[in-house]
Amino acid sequence: MISTTLIFKGGFIMIPIILGSIIALAIVINRINYFLSIKMDVDSFIDKIHSLVRADKIDQAVNECSGVKHPIGKVFRAGLENIHKDRTGIERSMERSGTVEIADAEKYMLLLVIIIGVEPMLGFLGTIIGLINSFMAWEKFAASVTVDFLAGGIYQAMITTAGGLMVAIPYYIIYHVMVGRINRLARELNHQGEELLDLIQDTRKAG
Repeated sequence: MISTTLIFKGGFIMIPIILGSIIALAIVINRINYFLSIKMDVDSFIDKIHSLVRADKIDQAVNECSGVKHPIGKVFRAGLENIHKDRTGIERSMERSGTVEIADAEKYMLLLVIIIGVEPMLGFLGTIIGLINSFMAWEKFAASVTVDFLAGGIYQAMITTAGGLMVAIPYYIIYHVMVGRINRLARELNHQGEELLDLIQDTRKAG
């Protein structure tokens, strides 16, 4: 990690770089807490709901759905509460619920990707400012310029670039891991929603 001394030598550009890293960390912690809060045995839950639907115990199935935090519970509940409608009506109810749940899963992700994109640019801005400072020192002192005069600008140039990349790279990886998790959740909701619709249709035909 960059030491406190190097951070000061990086100049004022290090302030937004560090601030961005703190916000990004808060977002990641928030999303990890979200995924931990919805963790459950999804397969067992689905089997239980399917069994209740086959037994025509819709009210009990709705209660079971209300007792879980996983998005699939919300989607199933939306479908079961509208079970009196035709397939299209049930499907639309589930889709609306699924859209809300995926939006909740994606909360703050746009801000995270903005930070990831901005951090390297801040680093490069610091590089340009540092080089400008070095050349200004060189111009001012001309032949009498020493390494000491140039060092401050060169430090800023290198440190800000390193700082921006050190923030952006790990959060870039984390972002894509989380996006992959959200995409899997969306596919799961879509697939299981279709399975429930098919089961409801089959139950109606059997009845």
